[in-house]
Amino acid sequence: MGATPAATPEAADAHAMLFAAPHGTPYPGIDNRVHEATGHAVRASFGAEAHWVDHWNYDVGGTLLGDGGFRLADLGDLATSPDDGPGNRALIEDLTRRILARGAVPLMLGGDDSVPIPFLAGFASAGPITILQVDAHIDWREQRRGEPLGYSSTMRRASELAHVERIVQVGMRGFGSARREEVEAAASWGAEIVTAYDVHRDGIGAALMHVPDGARVVITFDCDALDPSAMPAVMAPTPGGLTYAQALGLIRGVAERAVIAGFDLIEFVPGRDPDGSAATTAASLVSAVIGTLAGRPSEA
Repeated sequence: MGATPAATPEAADAHAMLFAAPHGTPYPGIDNRVHEATGHAVRASFGAEAHWVDHWNYDVGGTLLGDGGFRLADLGDLATSPDDGPGNRALIEDLTRRILARGAVPLMLGGDDSVPIPFLAGFASAGPITILQVDAHIDWREQRRGEPLGYSSTMRRASELAHVERIVQVGMRGFGSARREEVEAAASWGAEIVTAYDVHRDGIGAALMHVPDGARVVITFDCDALDPSAMPAVMAPTPGGLTYAQALGLIRGVAERAVIAGFDLIEFVPGRDPDGSAATTAASLVSAVIGTLAGRPSEA
């Protein structure tokens, strides 16, 4: 899709840099290898559309890489391991910091919902940031199975980062990672929770109203935020989710009022996508972020 391969951020000259983080922090007894082919699946879907990169894309209101010399680099997949949480976190945080040090926007393909923990930590020198979490679950558990850095604790850990000034969570519905105590902890911290039904009733403005003008926003997008009719390739499909159009509207809406400082797409399960259609949806969302950034190269 017009990206230039690069071995390291220091070897790249780009406004945005894409990488995949196949593994995060594992839970005892839960196999986290189901996400490890996400980078390949999304890139393969990109490849199928690569010959259209110079065509008008109505999702971004122009060509994907725009007309302003926007440059995209692909750093490949991090050498994460299914059973090495500390090592995986160190790799993700280090690469994120190095991309930001180059003045580029980090774009990460996960991995389960523990990979945003080190990704968000990597913005320590680039804050303050607002987090827009798009997800079916609020992920405020203190710990699960004795592990405080797994995928049920992402926003709880984010709330402890000094450079995180605001958390907006959108798409929540059904059963999930939260009990009453987690809902109360999120509310006590000041997280703004906008359910999927709020969005269906009131539109995406119900979420965007909580994003301040000019804020630096990191979007963490869990694929299970989307309705299973659009995104069946997740571990916990839940009816009543967001549409692709609503997700696209959130991305564009953030860019119109604030600055997209980083983006991750997580929880995609290639093994549950036999015909590749869900990968197309995932890749289209990543493309929308790239195209939105390309329309504002001075901010990237």
